[in-house]
Amino acid sequence: MKLTILCEKDEEGHFVMECIELPGCLSEGDTLEEALESINEAIAGCITSRVKTATYKILNNNPENFSFSLEIPEPSHA
Repeated sequence: MKLTILCEKDEEGHFVMECIELPGCLSEGDTLEEALESINEAIAGCITSRVKTATYKILNNNPENFSFSLEIPEPSHA
């Protein structure tokens, strides 16, 4: 899996990062190192949350046979 991280410096000098394949997955840090650590944690949290949601849906539907996919949408370049 390949994830694209956008990084910008805001007006106050903070590094703001966004993983465009995971909508809403944003992070920031005072330093580049902090921002990278923070976006890694945010990505792990986003993926964990999506797996938990899929698991919950499967368990509440009680299927005998099933498969599921965790879709990471393609980035939209506007």
